[in-house]
Amino acid sequence: MDSSPLGLPMSDPNAWATAMNNLGMAPMGMTGQPLMSDFDPSLGMIPGIAPMNPMMPGLGIVPPPISQDLPIVKEIIHCKSCTLFPPNPNLPPPATRERPPGCKTVFVGGLPENASEQLIMEVFEQCGTISAIRMSKKNFCHIRFAEEHTVDKALFLSGYRIRLGSSTDKKDTGRLHVDYAQARDDLYEWECRQRMLAREERHRRRIEEDRLRPPSPPPIVHYSEHECSQLGEKIKDDSKFPEAVRVLLTWVERGEVNRRNANNFYSMIQSSNSHIRRLMNEKAAHEKEMEEAKEKFKNSLAGILVQFEQIVSVFHASSKQKAWDHFSKAQRKNLDMWRKQAEEIRNIHNEELMGIRREEEMEMSDDDMEDVPESKDSDDSGPMAQVEALREENDSLRCQLDAYRNEVELLKQEQNKAQPLRSEEDSTHQQQLTFLQQALQGMQKQLLKIREDLKQKELELEKNEDEKQQLENQIQSLKERIQAFPTPHTLSALFLSAGIISTFLHVHPFGASIEYICSYLQRLDTKISTTEVETLLGRLPCTFRQELTGVGASLEKRWKFCGFEGIKTA
Repeated sequence: MDSSPLGLPMSDPNAWATAMNNLGMAPMGMTGQPLMSDFDPSLGMIPGIAPMNPMMPGLGIVPPPISQDLPIVKEIIHCKSCTLFPPNPNLPPPATRERPPGCKTVFVGGLPENASEQLIMEVFEQCGTISAIRMSKKNFCHIRFAEEHTVDKALFLSGYRIRLGSSTDKKDTGRLHVDYAQARDDLYEWECRQRMLAREERHRRRIEEDRLRPPSPPPIVHYSEHECSQLGEKIKDDSKFPEAVRVLLTWVERGEVNRRNANNFYSMIQSSNSHIRRLMNEKAAHEKEMEEAKEKFKNSLAGILVQFEQIVSVFHASSKQKAWDHFSKAQRKNLDMWRKQAEEIRNIHNEELMGIRREEEMEMSDDDMEDVPESKDSDDSGPMAQVEALREENDSLRCQLDAYRNEVELLKQEQNKAQPLRSEEDSTHQQQLTFLQQALQGMQKQLLKIREDLKQKELELEKNEDEKQQLENQIQSLKERIQAFPTPHTLSALFLSAGIISTFLHVHPFGASIEYICSYLQRLDTKISTTEVETLLGRLPCTFRQELTGVGASLEKRWKFCGFEGIKTA
């Protein structure tokens, strides 16, 4: 039986027409005759049938994700060695797990027992290029595609029943279950792609930052005789002066000036000073241009204000009864609204013009109040201008001196005229002086009393300091005695040692030397020293007594136990 490239039998023209219509082609038979009369090429589909629009090479069988508002129509799919039957449309869609990032691998379960790798390749290769297939003996497999979007097309086949050929054997049938699968290769490729995108983003951001970063200033050349001579020529040039003065400033700040090149630096600084006159002339020219622009703006604004006044006059004239009665109600409303707008704009411009005039008046008043000497002609040389300024300053100081002399003479004349009135003022001043002297004496007495109290307090403070020092000494001595007093643990150790020594000396009635006693105790505790044992025996005179035995060279000190002698005598 002849079949189409999709394996569709020609005895079913509707299925063939549906497949061609989903591809956007006019349904034509093998002989070229049209199969559908109501095909609309502008729509690319048959009315009443939802489009499948497969996005894959060749004649695909799976559409891309379709809007949930449109019903998804699944049809029978015929392959060369198998047939796929769609699931019941009334059943809910098959459940799927959450899609892993960068997923290119799908799990396919429910395969027939007799399914082979060639069969799986035949069914799923139409969804996209397959990279690898991992078969399993338990009727499932994993398929890895070359691209991510083909996974969605493979999930479209989930729920289809598959039958190998025309066999009805149970081993030749199965229900496909297609789901996302998590693979390390997919995750690794996805992470690599994300890192690549992050690198591209960082590179793009760095390029943008470099583009927006202000340009770095050019490097400053190091000082040398040749560079110094060239810089001296550049400083004299008006166009190269800003760059040259920056280099000069850097050299001076670096400390390049010394005795040998001091004259060169002085000449460059002098050349820099000569540019001040040029800069002042440029500033004056710019100020003149600004004044001319202000004057032009003021004149233009005054002309505009005159035209606004004319427009407002037209509105006022039209508002009079002679013309107002001939307008309709809508026209009167528009005229009234236009008049108000024109008046508001006129008032705003009028206030702006008045503000400009007030600023000019304030500037003129400031210029009048300033007592600045008139500027000299720009042709005068520097030293001549300084001499002229010094002469003017000398004249102003001479005038001030004459004014002070006149004031002194006027004060002398007034003092001579006020001699008769001085007697009464002197008596008043004398009374005030007496009162102040009495107040001063009272304050001196209070000051003396305060000083005596202060001395007494100082003596008391010194006495308290002595008592405090004595108390501190007593406390320190008590602390030392407390530290020297043995702790309970030490006391128990001493009593234990004293008991052992008493037992040892009791069995030695003629006494024993300190070395002999220590050798016995060190068998029990190696840390015991002769000094500690001797100190312990000396602290207990009622229990232990030291005696001298022997004659001449055999003289020896021995310790005896005397704790029971008092009991015997009693």
